[in-house]
Amino acid sequence: MKTIIAHIRLFRPLNLLTGAFAVYVSSAILRSLYQTSELTFAILTVVGYNAAANSLNDFIDLKIDQVNRPNRPLTTGLVKRNTALIFSVLLFVGGSVTALFLSKLAAMITILIVLPLIISYNLKLKQFPLVGNIVIALILGLTFVFSGAVFGNIKPMIIPCFLAFGLTLVRELVKDIEDIEGDRLAGLTTFPIIAGFNRAGKLTALFAVMIGVGALIPYMMGIYSFWYLVFLVLGVETPLVTLVVLLMKSPEKLNFSLASKVLKISTILGIVAIYCGSTYV
Repeated sequence: MKTIIAHIRLFRPLNLLTGAFAVYVSSAILRSLYQTSELTFAILTVVGYNAAANSLNDFIDLKIDQVNRPNRPLTTGLVKRNTALIFSVLLFVGGSVTALFLSKLAAMITILIVLPLIISYNLKLKQFPLVGNIVIALILGLTFVFSGAVFGNIKPMIIPCFLAFGLTLVRELVKDIEDIEGDRLAGLTTFPIIAGFNRAGKLTALFAVMIGVGALIPYMMGIYSFWYLVFLVLGVETPLVTLVVLLMKSPEKLNFSLASKVLKISTILGIVAIYCGSTYV
């Protein structure tokens, strides 16, 4: 049973559910839930690519995870390293095949942009300070552009794309600060290692402020209704303000692992805010 659970954990089910949820809500925002075939293949594509990326990441980062995340399936030995690679290849192929059942633009975004970015990130780009963080944030943001391409209307997905990009960028920086010791032992050159704990914290706080202020603009411009503001304040602004205050005043008291999880939830709630703001006017 432990082995079965470990193989499931390899794909990080919460991440997969978040990706599927993002596509589903995107289709709801675009009033396209009736397009069940496109919705199904879009979810399969996003889930397949997410699972493949997570598996590939564990395959490549085994030594780093032995320090930073000793409970991961590969580091515990419950999943073999080559098994993770095989799963990754099969899932990338499967996700690419399902993408071919979607619009040409959606398939191109998937196979010609997202796939090379995922592979480049894992093989090389993660080694460059901030570049790797930006690439991961871009991949997450592209989920919404992809969804727009699937249902033939990209414009309403631009704001969700930027919100997901910003929150993911902040979360990635928080994770890098959390993982600084393991990354240093592995010879990585993440921004916290190059700039130091304090500067990394200040940059993260700056980005959090920019995202928090930027997320309010759609409401101020009348793009989304009052319900957008309600969910945004509860699910996004409050966690960001808390993060900024702790980073600026008491960074040593900040639980970076918890902050990372909260920011992941904030991304989901940000999507909910956009849906409510678009639907309940």
